[in-house]
Amino acid sequence: MRKHPRGRRQAVTGARPNILLVMTDEHGAQFAGTYGHPFIATPGMDRLAREGVTFDAAYCNNPLCVPSRLSFMTGRYTHRCGGWDNATALPVDAVTWPYLLRAQGYEVVLSGKMHLLGPDRLHGFERQLAVDLHADLVHPVYRWAEGVPEAAEPWHGVVRTGSRVPEHGRSFAAEAGAGSPMERVVETGPGSTPEIEADDLAVTRAIEFLSAREGADRPFALCVGLIAPHFPFVVPEPFFSQYFPEHADLPNLPPGHLETLPPSAQRLRRAFGFQGHTDDQVRRARAAYYGLVSYADSKIEALLDVLDRTGLAENTIVVHTSDHGELLGEHGLWRKMSFYEQSARVPLQIRWPGRGVAGERIAACASLVDVTATLVDAAGAARPGLELDGRSLAGLIGGLAEAIGAWPDEAFAEHTAHGTDRPCAMLRRGPWKLCMSGGEDAETELYDLIQDPGEFRNRARDPAVREIEAELRGALLARWDPAAVDAQVRAHQERVALIRSASRPGQRPLF
Repeated sequence: MRKHPRGRRQAVTGARPNILLVMTDEHGAQFAGTYGHPFIATPGMDRLAREGVTFDAAYCNNPLCVPSRLSFMTGRYTHRCGGWDNATALPVDAVTWPYLLRAQGYEVVLSGKMHLLGPDRLHGFERQLAVDLHADLVHPVYRWAEGVPEAAEPWHGVVRTGSRVPEHGRSFAAEAGAGSPMERVVETGPGSTPEIEADDLAVTRAIEFLSAREGADRPFALCVGLIAPHFPFVVPEPFFSQYFPEHADLPNLPPGHLETLPPSAQRLRRAFGFQGHTDDQVRRARAAYYGLVSYADSKIEALLDVLDRTGLAENTIVVHTSDHGELLGEHGLWRKMSFYEQSARVPLQIRWPGRGVAGERIAACASLVDVTATLVDAAGAARPGLELDGRSLAGLIGGLAEAIGAWPDEAFAEHTAHGTDRPCAMLRRGPWKLCMSGGEDAETELYDLIQDPGEFRNRARDPAVREIEAELRGALLARWDPAAVDAQVRAHQERVALIRSASRPGQRPLF
């Protein structure tokens, strides 16, 4: 479960710790030098790996932006917090980790993205230092009753995309003192977008906040939400030329793999048009994504530097993770909405002064609800009777034998939005991953991630591993009722459809 490199135990401090959480968007753990990628440079993440603890098998609980973040905010799986899709607004009375920390006297602040929809954009954060570009997006809802639609053309994100500044007309570049057009269409490759401008501003404001902490009488919890490396696949120089053309590679697609994809992946390919791109288009998009990873990593470095410069590093827990991954053409898929490793596995690094051996890597499975429980635990904000679905990682990080022995070594995720017409769930336990789409007669996938890390061989219904499949299936269905989830998702979709249809012509829906 644990790897014990030679390292130093981090210095102990007595005051309540500050917390700096950096959440990137759409960053698959595999796409980082820190996680073994041969050429993607991530010196900021490498530094966290040297100075803190890195989890090698961390997962999101839903491979889609809003559901993943609502689960993370509440510490509950999406079927328990109701975060079904990208048109879900969190109820105003939902208890979130920012509320729990504020109740303990923390100053809890957001800078950048958390993708909270509806009239409440804070849900416990006291204030927002830089506006969330994606909170103003209105995402389509595809009703399962109508089946999975099929795209009429290849997905434009590999080649170009349109980027919009929020409809209220306030541009992020304007906030920073420069002009910005309301809308621009950008080509994959080098350049800038409103997303880049938003990330630049989010980190600038976060650095200003940290630099002004001297004499503050409350501990802080600062969440810095970056959009990078989320598409559009456009990144400023020198980050694009760092990878193009020398490292502009193609996905690993063994002969015959696309023809034998499971039905869930085939539905995704048809729904979003994940085919028909030229090799050159794919290479440019992948190189731009690699550049976005290094761009985001440079922001992590800048935040670590300001903690050092201000002396805050000695008593600040640093957490770095992402809301989900990016398939980047692997398995013939792009974006997320899948349980393949590129989509569901995320980076997770924690530097906790006074706890853990610097440089340690932990192989045990974990997920974002465990990160939520860890934040609550670190702040002493646990509340009796408030059920979180995760467990604090503090014991694992601290090397406590009791915590290590009791850790379940598993991660659960689900998907209930576009690209499917049925509830989907995943259970990773030890080296095995089980994926189910549907109910008792579900389409099933089973992968041995030790023998088959690329997930090219579906072992479901293989007599040699029948007992393993049955055990994982029973464990998955014990916590997840696909029939109940199906009914709730369809009811939610009908409510959203009715509310949007009842809006006045030209009126913008709240979510």
